[in-house]
Amino acid sequence: MTTTLRPVEPLQRNADGTLSRRYRVCVNSRPVGAIHLGTSPAFGDSVARINDLRIEEPDRRRGRGTVAALAAEEVARGWGCREIEIGVPAAAEAALRLVGALGYVLRNRGMVKRLGETPPELPAGSRARPMTRAEFDAWLEQESESYIRTWIERGVPEAEARAKSARDHETLLSQGLASENMQFSILEHEGTRVGVLWLALRDGSPFVYDVETDEAHRGRGHGRTLMLLAEIQAHALGKHTLGLNVFAGNTPAERLYESLGYETTQYAYYKPLL
Repeated sequence: MTTTLRPVEPLQRNADGTLSRRYRVCVNSRPVGAIHLGTSPAFGDSVARINDLRIEEPDRRRGRGTVAALAAEEVARGWGCREIEIGVPAAAEAALRLVGALGYVLRNRGMVKRLGETPPELPAGSRARPMTRAEFDAWLEQESESYIRTWIERGVPEAEARAKSARDHETLLSQGLASENMQFSILEHEGTRVGVLWLALRDGSPFVYDVETDEAHRGRGHGRTLMLLAEIQAHALGKHTLGLNVFAGNTPAERLYESLGYETTQYAYYKPLL
């Protein structure tokens, strides 16, 4: 039996600039599923993305999804892509096994915490205050370079990492410190600055974009305090969930979030196309 992809539409150029095309997954010309392949909104036409892959129930567990994913890689190579990525819900065990078997590498994961009815309190001696404009300017320069390094360390060429950083920060922070739905805080402990928090409303839900303990004060529990501050701010917005992203390999952060009750909801994987 031969598994193939058959286009059901012309190659599309979408409003956000990405390419995409939908295919039927066929076995000896018999439709058994569908796949939606596109390029990455974050990295452009050099990175492909499997937006959706579905095999009908009667044909599951027969390797159809594996062959379809491999065929999608060939299509992506034909588009000139150097890499392919896919997002997988944490509960999709079969899909997680599939991407592992195909050699995809975990890049990052999304986590969410359901908050209690009562906001926590900061530890004694700790207080938060708004970030000043001078502090914002210095923080933004440092945070942007850190963001670029994070992507470079995960296989993204430097030029693309810098372009992504510039694009993301321009989108989110078009008005700088006064950008809508953004909150920037300084954490102090006994009068000394110890860290920063960037909390935002993303699609109407609180999201931690950056949490950073100043280097001289690490290892003293201030990271946990910053996350408690994020919960307090989420409660003040009348919200009862709090989300964040953590990159693979950031073990201290992963352990902290898990200890605070965050649960993984989505995994992001990538694979170089050699």
